[in-house]
Formats: sequence, structure tokens, C-alpha cells
Amino acid sequence: MADVETVEVRYFAGAADAAGTDLESYQLRPGATVGDVKGALRERHGTALERVLSVAVFLIGDEMVRDDAYPVGHRVDVLPPFAGG
Repeated sequence: MADVETVEVRYFAGAADAAGTDLESYQLRPGATVGDVKGALRERHGTALERVLSVAVFLIGDEMVRDDAYPVGHRVDVLPPFAGG
């Protein structure tokens, strides 16, 4: 069993602006959760992403998630609120 797994994080709209990129990879422990991902994002980006993370939804597979205990797979999409019509 691996000690870490690579999780690809994709950012959209304001999340990409705050992160300064639209794609990053993180090395997280197996069984990592949304809360673990958020912690890694805060560690790397500091307060730049804090506001976005407080209102973002995380797309994991086909599920839109806000629960910090939800397990992540190998890709997590960070979706801030979108305006439009």
C-alpha cells in the first residue's frame, strides 16, 4: 500500500484566479478527505484561497460535495459560486 497518493486539483473561475493556476497536484495520504484537500490548499496558498474555499463546492466524480469528511479520489474540482443567467 502506498504511503501517499497523487490527487489532481482543478480550479475554475475565481478559484483559478485565487490559486494563480487552473491545475495542481498534491501528495496526500490514502483515504484523504475533502477536509484534507482544503488543508493542503490552505498550506500552499495561504489566505489567497480562504474566501473561495469557504463558499466552494468540490466536484468528486459526479458528486458535488461540501462535506469535509467526504473521501476524495484522484481528481477534485474546486467550483466557486458562478453568476450568470
